[in-house]
Amino acid sequence: MAIAFAAKKAAPHTSLGTLFLTAGWLDLLSPLLLIVGLEHFTFTVGATAVSAQSFSDYPLTHSLVATLVFASLGATVYFARTRNRGAALVIAAAVLSHWVIDVGSHRRGMPLWPWHGGTHVGLGLWRHPSIAVAVESALFVAAFALYLHVTREKDRVGRWGAAAFALFLAAVFAATLASPPPPNAGVLAGVGLAGWLIPVAAWWVDRHREPARA
Repeated sequence: MAIAFAAKKAAPHTSLGTLFLTAGWLDLLSPLLLIVGLEHFTFTVGATAVSAQSFSDYPLTHSLVATLVFASLGATVYFARTRNRGAALVIAAAVLSHWVIDVGSHRRGMPLWPWHGGTHVGLGLWRHPSIAVAVESALFVAAFALYLHVTREKDRVGRWGAAAFALFLAAVFAATLASPPPPNAGVLAGVGLAGWLIPVAAWWVDRHREPARA
């Protein structure tokens, strides 16, 4: 979420909805693959101090190679539509940033290759909840402040809608920390699919704002 807000400075004419879609692409795609049985999650209470999900098998969405492919495809499609090379590079960086951030957060479970087995990496920041929450909260606040700085509202929806959207995202983050682990992978997939509404909301808010500088 923070990456999407911050990326608006580098790509001021790119919709915030597009930035949220690309920055969250790995997590938006994985529930679909979970439903059809191509990826798998397990639940281990105490796996980390923040999450009970072990993220045991998701190479098609969260491996480094797959992420690089998604980043390249996203940049290519965006450049083909807009001919904006700089913004296309921002799109690629947004997709790739998700994997980099997950490496910092997860235990040694982030795969390098898009097939089962192989090398996994992860620094495991989630094992230290106070530090993890503080870091992620600080990044979110700073990124949202940057978004407000580089854009300006066109109307009241742009002003209050942006604030409401940020509060909603903060509430979702807090609920994720406080909620018990889902009872099965199907519930996890359903929650993940609901995440597709976030880029739509971001697109709607951003329609009511514009770059602060002409």
